[in-house]
Amino acid sequence: MYAVIETGGKQLKVEAGQSIFVEKLNVEAGEEVVFDKVCLLSNEGTKIGTPYVEGAKVTCKVEKQGKDKKVRVFKYKAKKGSTRARQGHRQPYTKLTVVSIEG
Repeated sequence: MYAVIETGGKQLKVEAGQSIFVEKLNVEAGEEVVFDKVCLLSNEGTKIGTPYVEGAKVTCKVEKQGKDKKVRVFKYKAKKGSTRARQGHRQPYTKLTVVSIEG
């Protein structure tokens, strides 16, 4: 059984017991999060939502909050002496484990 959920402006295919990384959620480690924006649900048959499947939900447990590896951005314009800029970014994330899929 699997489902496609929507979170953080992205769609993710999840299965029970799977660990996933999503955009940072404002929850503490150890808490449970319920996603009710289920776009697709596959059990014996496939249910496709318009836009979401009614009555379907995915329950996840929060493992940890963290930051991804640093991404370095370097902007440069050729033959222009002062237009150089270096910037770094670490995207925050929430690691979840899928507990159950209902629907």
